[in-house]
Amino acid sequence: MSSTSHFRVGAALLLTDGNIVTGCNVENASYRLTTCAEQNAIAAAVSLHGPSLRIRAIAVANLNATASQPCGACRQTIHEFSTPDTIVFYPAEGGTITETTMTDLLPAAFRL
Repeated sequence: MSSTSHFRVGAALLLTDGNIVTGCNVENASYRLTTCAEQNAIAAAVSLHGPSLRIRAIAVANLNATASQPCGACRQTIHEFSTPDTIVFYPAEGGTITETTMTDLLPAAFRL
């Protein structure tokens, strides 16, 4: 029997060059070692298109009919491959979809 949460999440990236790359969360029994869908999609995109890619938009969805914004670690990872105008779509309360920019989602992002 699996001890994972069964919280299934998927993410799709629209890159500025028009390519679309997807990812899903991969859970681990320790939970802390779970890899989020957003980070998996970005890792796949970097593998396919190189580290200079830029994300035009990202959509997050889940099969649990619940709100799920990108977590803090995902926000930072998305930020590193986005522009200030990158649009982030994610499920909100009541089954609606929320749209925001990366700047609004992570206004004090860490930059090197």
